[in-house]
Amino acid sequence: MLYDDIFIFDNAVHMYDLSDGNICRPDGGVDRRYHMATAKAVRSKGQETIYGNGNPFTSFARRWDEQDLGRLLFDDSCTDMAMAQAVVLYDVYKKGFAPVEAQYQFARAYPERVLFCGGVDPLYPSLDHALQEMERQVRELGARSFKFYNAHVGKAWRCDDPKLAYPMYEKARELGIKVLQFHKGFPITRARLEDLSPLDIQQAALDFPDLTFAIHHLALPYFEEVVYIAARFPNVVLVLSGTMHLPLVAPWQFMTYMGRLLRDVGSDRLIWGSEAPLTGNPQPMIEWFWNMQIDPELQSRFGYPAITEQDKRNILGENQARLFGVDVDLAKRQARARRDL
Repeated sequence: MLYDDIFIFDNAVHMYDLSDGNICRPDGGVDRRYHMATAKAVRSKGQETIYGNGNPFTSFARRWDEQDLGRLLFDDSCTDMAMAQAVVLYDVYKKGFAPVEAQYQFARAYPERVLFCGGVDPLYPSLDHALQEMERQVRELGARSFKFYNAHVGKAWRCDDPKLAYPMYEKARELGIKVLQFHKGFPITRARLEDLSPLDIQQAALDFPDLTFAIHHLALPYFEEVVYIAARFPNVVLVLSGTMHLPLVAPWQFMTYMGRLLRDVGSDRLIWGSEAPLTGNPQPMIEWFWNMQIDPELQSRFGYPAITEQDKRNILGENQARLFGVDVDLAKRQARARRDL
């Protein structure tokens, strides 16, 4: 497999359930169509280099299973490890966009390769229920992190709310969870865009300096805001989920983002996430990123640094491994051994 000496640890994969039976709103199909159309534009680029005309993954508006996602990640790409993240959008999907139990099942199917990231919401149905669920997901399901979605269709909560959000962070700390993750920007429903702003992470990061706050999707379209937040708060990391597909459709835009992030934040706080399987097989994105350079014109105009091999290694897997206490050498040996079977 290509790049055998590089450790690839994908922060953001999902066992999606986009089946008709999981949509809970009469108009929920509108949200699904929007997101599916966005993802299709990415999947149409680069997948032929992996599957040619024999792509086995032709249906995405369905409930994914462990075998299909495992094949896509671990057989058909050079991904070594992944984190299966719950997406608790109960305003549109009955069991969530990526149900908690499905993510757990994927982690259980690949116990040495997949970490489970749980999810709760204090509005569905209550804060007390969310705290109880956090306990269950850690004690019974082995959750290593939690992903929060605060913006919903018709209502939202703030991530710096002392009465609603902070009890969940305190519970995470009590349970030994050190990394909290947040969907910001990158709307996947018709929730209000302003509710997806990352500005409410600042006070929370200040009040919980012992926790790491991971902001996903570069909070697009709030890129300027998220850069200024990450540059000032050392316990904030940025996950490139929802943006790592850009090289396939807008490489110059991606280089611009990367140059700015390397200049103002640093490669030690940037993390790779593919959003597989909706964005297709991640292999073309991995290969493009490994071979990329920051264009000299961007370096000259904006003072962006060149991207080094160590920067790429940090982003593709070593930063994620450090956050979750994964032994990179051991994980690489185990992944290569299984790949050679």
